[in-house]
Amino acid sequence: MKYKAEDEKRLMTEIWSVNVKDDPLNFVKFAFPWGMKDTPLEDFKGPRKWQEKILREMTIHIARNGTRDLPEMFRMAVASGRGIGKSALVAWIILWMLSTRLGATIIVTANTEQQLRSRTWAELGKWMTLSINSHWFHKTATTVKPAPWFQEALERDLKIDTGYYYAQAQLWSEENPDAFAGIHSSYGVCLIMDEASGIPSPIYSVSEGFFSEPTSNRYWFTFSNPRRNTGPFYDSFNSKKRFWQNVQIDSRTVEGTDQKLFQSMIEQYGEDSTVARVEVMGEFPSADDDTVIPLDLVRGAVERDVTLTANEPIVWGLDVARFGGDNSALCVRQGNTVLEIKSFASMDLMQLCGVVKNRFDDATVMERPQEILVDVIGLGAGVVDRLREQNLPVRGVNVAEAPSTKKNYLNLRAELWFAIKDWLAQRDCRLPNDDELVSELAAPLYKYTSTGKIKIESKDEMRKRGIKSPDKADALALTMASSAASFSGSESYFGYNFKKPLKSRIIRVG
Repeated sequence: MKYKAEDEKRLMTEIWSVNVKDDPLNFVKFAFPWGMKDTPLEDFKGPRKWQEKILREMTIHIARNGTRDLPEMFRMAVASGRGIGKSALVAWIILWMLSTRLGATIIVTANTEQQLRSRTWAELGKWMTLSINSHWFHKTATTVKPAPWFQEALERDLKIDTGYYYAQAQLWSEENPDAFAGIHSSYGVCLIMDEASGIPSPIYSVSEGFFSEPTSNRYWFTFSNPRRNTGPFYDSFNSKKRFWQNVQIDSRTVEGTDQKLFQSMIEQYGEDSTVARVEVMGEFPSADDDTVIPLDLVRGAVERDVTLTANEPIVWGLDVARFGGDNSALCVRQGNTVLEIKSFASMDLMQLCGVVKNRFDDATVMERPQEILVDVIGLGAGVVDRLREQNLPVRGVNVAEAPSTKKNYLNLRAELWFAIKDWLAQRDCRLPNDDELVSELAAPLYKYTSTGKIKIESKDEMRKRGIKSPDKADALALTMASSAASFSGSESYFGYNFKKPLKSRIIRVG
């Protein structure tokens, strides 16, 4: 849209008026076409209540800073369940800062490039398109800068140095935290950490240096599902709470969210489960949490941007349903990547064998597995028999037998589940975006026996807690027993040699 000079002047006057410039909520209401026909916001009257509350807190802070001799910094940590509109709020804050704090620097960081580009920056692009002053700025894959005409006008008419006037998506590196430093601007600095629960202490420490200049426009936001009960994000709600404004949001209290999904998650995994606490209630895991695999490890691997280890063999893990309510599940893994995972309901053993045989026959030579690992406890032995008759590379694994390493596991099942945890901890593996798999991986608990061995709760014990059988997750665990596929990446992690594959426990059937 091209603006006439008088219209442009009127727009600038409106946005830079105290009523809008120093009131982020008014800016959001003014900048976007709420309720306007034939726009994406036609059915929306304005921000959600929790978003309004945070924007009002910013307004109060701005007003108070106007009366202080030494302006204070604004710090806010937001822990929430999923699907509440967090990315929209992040986009509004960025656009408010760019539009009203001329010359300021905004840094947005997250755990992965995928998170930054496909979620945070994509959401920013959507709201920037809707903004009444979108023509002031130019967006690339990782930055937003003033459009050339706007930059020239600021430098010429307002004498603003635009050298550090931008919003930028920037990854952090725990190995090289100093590379994240070096941002200074006398016009103002805003740092937004998305998925902050996974950001380590060295990055928080370096980030403090962003705010060394005592300007009134200093804002530090951290947003995350609270997936860990350790780390600086957790500390901002506990030991360092006095330094932060804390906001915790239960997804069920937010208007316009999928209430049926949240209720289903609570019914399926239990109100006291880690999944319900973190993904729905916006609460941290219990301090005495004894989950085998922390939820942040699982979420961190979902659709992570990694290079497939194509030189590794493909292995399949097949978990065979034992009861009517369970599903059989097939996991396809190649090295550092789970290529596919699916479940099969209401299927007898011969039908399941037929599905596996057809899948094997339809695959190209390069797509075929070197091993198909099947849990032979219960009904799995019959599947191994039949697939072996059909000359498929099948091996039976008895997860109730002793572990293959000298670690203090009660049985092979415990060893395989902790092998998944170690695999995820390498940070160069990838899981598919499958909510069921994510929830299953974070569901089982472990405990120590009287002899000091680690035991993972059985499927029966999980049912008593109201949690469904982790069929997909068990299928992934079976792939860890492969003698064909080793772990890729680091040669060892927590003392485990990933180059030495686990020995699978074989049942000779027939």
